[in-house]
Amino acid sequence: MQKKGEKQQVYTIKTLNNIADCGLNVFNNENYTVDNDSQSPDGILLRSFNMHDMTLDNNVKAIARAGAGVNNIPVAEYTERGVVVFNTPGANANAVKELVLTTIMASSRNLFAGVEWTKSLQDQGDNIPKLVEAGKKQFVGKEIKGKTLGVIGLGAIGALVANDALDLDMDVMGFDPFISVDTAWNLSRNVQRAMTIEQLFANCDYITVHVPLTDKTKGMFNKETFEIMKPGVHILNFSRGELVNETDMAAAIESGKVGKYITDFPNENILKMKNVIPIPHLGASTKESEENCALMAARQIKEFLETGNIRNSVNFANVELPYVGKKRVTVFHKNIPNMVGQITAALANYSLNIADMMNRSKGEYAYTMIDIDNKVNGEVIPGLKANISEIPGVVTVRVI
Repeated sequence: MQKKGEKQQVYTIKTLNNIADCGLNVFNNENYTVDNDSQSPDGILLRSFNMHDMTLDNNVKAIARAGAGVNNIPVAEYTERGVVVFNTPGANANAVKELVLTTIMASSRNLFAGVEWTKSLQDQGDNIPKLVEAGKKQFVGKEIKGKTLGVIGLGAIGALVANDALDLDMDVMGFDPFISVDTAWNLSRNVQRAMTIEQLFANCDYITVHVPLTDKTKGMFNKETFEIMKPGVHILNFSRGELVNETDMAAAIESGKVGKYITDFPNENILKMKNVIPIPHLGASTKESEENCALMAARQIKEFLETGNIRNSVNFANVELPYVGKKRVTVFHKNIPNMVGQITAALANYSLNIADMMNRSKGEYAYTMIDIDNKVNGEVIPGLKANISEIPGVVTVRVI
């Protein structure tokens, strides 16, 4: 995005975890340097590194998590500082979907228990075939065809699970009061809509959950909700362990209300329960998923640093204004009255005309981007930034 005759802007990128090469290659040009020892980077890429105890330099403008969850990032603190936090929704969706469908089928056929039992026959020699034939009846399962799958959360992962389960001849019921327009377009019309989550609980043989952990969703699987469900229901949790009240889950399994609990989040309590299939957090653990997440995270940081555009931020509204090479002013500020008016007045003080602009808010904060029509003298920029920064409620200002 360098303009002729201008000093080249060089951005520093730091990684806190191993990032796939395809992601790092996004920064393989003269405008970027990847320096993991830098104490003052412009952008940070990470996966699971815990940033809560990390001191963040004031130069950091953006953080991108190569994955969906951001529990390892102090998002609220960074929002107050005007640091954009990106994630990569959908980049690992296919990997999770495949594992969900795999475990639905495998748990229904008692595959995991059967394999473990078969391995225990080691050293039985020629008796093994007879023992297998005699013992296989204890692992008789059921087919998923014609059974009803409930999908809670119809985002990138949930929609894929729902559509592909239909292709496996399952009936599918979905619940998501916040479904996006894009997801609705991609969701099969044959997915039944549950008007309430209780309706889904009461009618499904299998329930898979794909929602974030919030105060409202924490412990959503509990004694009260288990009582609504069909006896022997299989519950799959590839979202967050805390969505399930583990004490109540143990009781529901013991009583037979829950037939199987498949979870990607094992712990000491989980491993003590019977009829649990504990998976070592493999939901997104594929080469393809890691590459997709790395590439998406890197591209989002690069676009933000070079154009100010925001896509897939968890703490600021998405704002995308086509970049045509004009000087662009970007301002993070409190979402309070007359902010845009004060910002444009600051531009007027320098006789600058507005070519295009966009303002979007999310909660207590907002983001304004303004393209300037005039040719801007480099000497004007420091004064302009200082002028806008002095407006009460402004958090950060950049001129690109």
